[in-house]
Amino acid sequence: MTDNLRGSLWMLLAMAGFAVEDAFFKAATGAGAVTPGSGTLLFGLLALGISAVIATVQGQPLWHRAYLERRLMIRTGFEIMGRLFFALSLAFNTLSTTSAILQAAPLVVMLGAGLILGERIGPRRWIAMAVGFFGVMLILRPTPDAFTPTTIFAVLGMLGFAGRDLATRTSPPEVHATQLNLLGFATVALAGIVLILFEPGRPALPTAQGAAMITGTALAGVMGYSALTAAMRTGEVSIVAPFRYFRLIVALAIAMTIFSERPDALTLLGAALIVGSGLYTLMRDARRKAAT
Repeated sequence: MTDNLRGSLWMLLAMAGFAVEDAFFKAATGAGAVTPGSGTLLFGLLALGISAVIATVQGQPLWHRAYLERRLMIRTGFEIMGRLFFALSLAFNTLSTTSAILQAAPLVVMLGAGLILGERIGPRRWIAMAVGFFGVMLILRPTPDAFTPTTIFAVLGMLGFAGRDLATRTSPPEVHATQLNLLGFATVALAGIVLILFEPGRPALPTAQGAAMITGTALAGVMGYSALTAAMRTGEVSIVAPFRYFRLIVALAIAMTIFSERPDALTLLGAALIVGSGLYTLMRDARRKAAT
């Protein structure tokens, strides 16, 4: 099994986990069982506790001095940005639209891989990226009427996650994947505190239903985050990143079956273009490797 294939499989697992995480968080905040800030804080703390147990079992120290290095500080900043705005978008926007906008992240990551990480990206991949970007525009429909504040939340969250993924690639190799998870979920909790500071009223404990849903969010999040870290450290970023599109497929299925959302024709067309561009990139890489 090649590194690119292994990394792609890790990415598929990560995206399935994140789609389930989004559904649990959307259900908790959408039903009013917990506020976005409190939900994000509890999610971060629970996932941090789970990751701490895993690290202890693996014999990994919970603290690493590299957490304060510039590369990981940049990663932490992007993580806060992504978590904060994505939580707001999940709470106040539809799951299908929020997840669809997030699919622009692979395009941004691919661009960063070429411009920042120095990966060689041929013209056909750039064309595929342009097709995917057109699909994103079909979903966003950036007109004054369609570009709402909740859409901006999703876009800012997407940029934060894309920056985090690129920074994960450059993270110090001596920092174990489990330790990166600890740092990531501590950042999630910090983002929750920031959100709580701007929420009206006094913080309140979640209902029993809300607590159960946030627990599901944490379990799915730990699975997704662990797989994502492995994916971004395996294979070429420009090959592995397009498999983030799998999150959209799972999210649309959940949105339609559980939340009774009905994405319109342009949203579905845009999603098809986005996913198609990612699949083309993978098939093109497979043909290139078979010819060498």
